[in-house]
Amino acid sequence: MAEIKRIQVQIPEDLEPRYVNLAYISHTAAEFIMDFVSMLPGVTNPKVNTRLVLSPLAMKLLQGAFNDNVKRYEDTFGEIKVPHGTSLADELFRGNDPNKPEGGK
Repeated sequence: MAEIKRIQVQIPEDLEPRYVNLAYISHTAAEFIMDFVSMLPGVTNPKVNTRLVLSPLAMKLLQGAFNDNVKRYEDTFGEIKVPHGTSLADELFRGNDPNKPEGGK
């Protein structure tokens, strides 16, 4: 079996990390397109700040890497609970007023 060589990736010192909490994913027969957005409270027309275009094979490999990493995270820190009955935006931007019951107005 061929030996797998690790690639030494360089991260530029001026690289700015981007926080994203909204993604649009679409595809054609030849590629997957992932657009990422930072959705902030009060912003009604957010702009895509990052776009990734991947081949179907690259997308499948990325999916596997995501799955492996989520499993390792959950094995270490516990299950990531996905909220049901509300949208992710509702969960992210719900006021943090401790005097309001959850889901209260």
